[in-house]
Amino acid sequence: MIDITIQNFETDLLAASQQQPILLDIWAPWCGPCKQLGPVLEGLEAEYAGRFTLAKLNADEEQEIAGQLSQMFGVRSIPFCVMFVGGQPVDGFVGALPAEQIRGFLDKHVPSEGAVAAEAEVAQAEDLAAEGQTGGALDLLFDALEKDPNNDEARFDLIQLMLAEGSQTGIEHALLVAEPLRPRTTGPLVEARPAAFVRVLDAVVAVRAQGRPLSTLQETIAANKRDFPARFELASLHLAMGRLTEAMDELLEIVMRDKAWGDEAARKLYVAILETMTKPVVKPAAGKGAPATPADGKPKLEIAGKVAVTPGNPVIDAYRRKLSMALF
Repeated sequence: MIDITIQNFETDLLAASQQQPILLDIWAPWCGPCKQLGPVLEGLEAEYAGRFTLAKLNADEEQEIAGQLSQMFGVRSIPFCVMFVGGQPVDGFVGALPAEQIRGFLDKHVPSEGAVAAEAEVAQAEDLAAEGQTGGALDLLFDALEKDPNNDEARFDLIQLMLAEGSQTGIEHALLVAEPLRPRTTGPLVEARPAAFVRVLDAVVAVRAQGRPLSTLQETIAANKRDFPARFELASLHLAMGRLTEAMDELLEIVMRDKAWGDEAARKLYVAILETMTKPVVKPAAGKGAPATPADGKPKLEIAGKVAVTPGNPVIDAYRRKLSMALF
């Protein structure tokens, strides 16, 4: 449990809530219901064993913060609790609710024990994969997915590692792992990242079925640079062999010569490859250090976190520019 003031609001609440959810309890010494709620919240913090942090703010001493949050949520009484996730206030409740009701509130925002364990295993697996220890990485990712079937990064990493094997067995396993993604790739709300992985996987499956060797495709294209089916097949074969930039180079050749070929199949696969190479955008970051102090000497309060600008991957950035130039 931590106490929040205007001095540590950004660092200990906004910034810290990017690492794990923080429940802010706004209370006052004269408030009877606040005294009833406090021990319940402390017991739940211990029960959830580090999956969220309890923070407390004295409404009498920190009227500016309490006032802004109350206005934001349309609340005029205390105790008032606000959940912070990813540097932002996302939900809240009012009154000394019983523990069971608060558990229901927490479970909407706090990751399960399985999700926390799975996230740690995904991080370990990515480190192992970077060191070339594919077997250990696969074991961890399968275990992470068993603990938390909703962990997309575990699923995406598994697909990438299985495809990198280059074997028919690896492709078959990747298809099974990708199956839960397919409902998210159609309809009015297509999810870009799942759709990208499914498109890449389907291209690899298709080229494996066609079975023409690399040399044959290269000779075919040398004889006719506008043989787009052969060039697309060559791009897919590079993709199946883990040669992502070579695949995009071939797809770019198609786009530059005929943007609309195959219902824009080359552009769509190119964009999908870039998407699979791109790690998810990090959560908004709160400002570092103490709040800025203007000329009047009072710290400036910003309830929402500040957006962090993350450095780009130079390879991804370069290939995005190439596609933009080819399209316009």
